[in-house]
Parts: sequence; structure tokens; C-alpha cells
Amino acid sequence: MNTTVRQLGPLDRLLDGLETALGAIAGQPAANRPSPAADIEAVDLDERERRHVAGLMRINHTGEVCAQALYQGQALPARDEATARHLEQAAAEETDHLAWCGERLAELEARPSLFNPLWYAGSYAIGVAAAAAGDRVSLGFVVETERQVEAHLAEHLTRLPDKDLRSRAILAQMQADETRHADHALERGGVPLPMPIPVLMRLASKVMKTVAYRI
Repeated sequence: MNTTVRQLGPLDRLLDGLETALGAIAGQPAANRPSPAADIEAVDLDERERRHVAGLMRINHTGEVCAQALYQGQALPARDEATARHLEQAAAEETDHLAWCGERLAELEARPSLFNPLWYAGSYAIGVAAAAAGDRVSLGFVVETERQVEAHLAEHLTRLPDKDLRSRAILAQMQADETRHADHALERGGVPLPMPIPVLMRLASKVMKTVAYRI
């Protein structure tokens, strides 16, 4: 995969962010990497299993919509160019996740969450607020976000039907990528977030997951 990210100015970042927002909310973004499920044979799921898997994948699709917004919101006002490039590169990899989840939803004959525009707007605002606190806090926000995503992906891996190897492969690769994003942000100087921010983040995530599973 080519992970080179071009150096963008403020106006370029704004326009790129608008394009990303439209793609995340209304489009089907193209992945740079092939889906981890590409070479795995599909299996038949009964209706209950299909609806359950679709709910889980809709949550993960919405989580990737939020990730796009968070990274774009954080990158635009980043003080350090290297930090901005790091966030943009992470966002590019999150686009793969968004595309993979969208493809799996289509296979399951399910749609994304109807509330994705709302999730995107809220996450973008949070990203901008995190960036305003400084690059180290912004990177610390990345660490905390990705650690929480790792945990919920691990939970989803236990809730998938054992035979659904396609969804399982996607979530396992996503989990590995999220771990790497958190580790890199920590290496770049991310600092732990003060309480009660991590708790509030978990509560907001719980609301999102509850709604996105169904709608």
C-alpha cells in the first residue's frame, strides 16, 4: 500500500476535509488495500444471524465515519506539520476500514446508520476542540480513542457467529490498525487525558453503538 501523504496547506486541508466528509457520509470511498475478506468464502447466515451481524457492522461503519471526522477535525488546526501529516495518514487508513465495512453491509443487504451526518458533525467538533488544546493533547485523544475502539472490536469479535469468517477477518485487521495508530500517537508525544474525559468518551460511544445497531 502506498501510504505517502502529500503536504497540504490550510485551504487544501479544508477542501480535502469537505471531500472526505461527503465521501464518508454519502458515498462509498475506495480502499487503498484489498478487503481482508476478499479471499474468504461467504457462508449462509439465517435471518437472525444476518440482522445481528449487520447491526455490528453498522456500528463499526459508523465508528469509521466518526474516525474520519475526528482526524480531519484534529489535522486542520494542528500546530505541527508532522502531527498534521500523521493524522492525515491515519485518516487514510481509516478510509480503508470505512470502505470494508460498507462493502460488508452491502453484502448483508443492510444500510449504514441514518444518523451518520450527525455522528460526523459531532465528531468533527470534538476533533477541533482536541486540537485546540495542543498537539500533545490531540495525540493523547487519538491514543484514548483508539484504545477504546480496540476494546469494542475485541467485544464484537466474540459476538460474531463463529462461521462468519468474512466479518471476523475485517474486524481483526481493523483492530491491528487501531493498535498501531494508538502506539504511533503515543510515540509522538500523546499525553493521557484527564478525567472525566475518558469516561465521557465511553458514554458517548455507548450511545452511538446502541443507536447505530438498530438505525
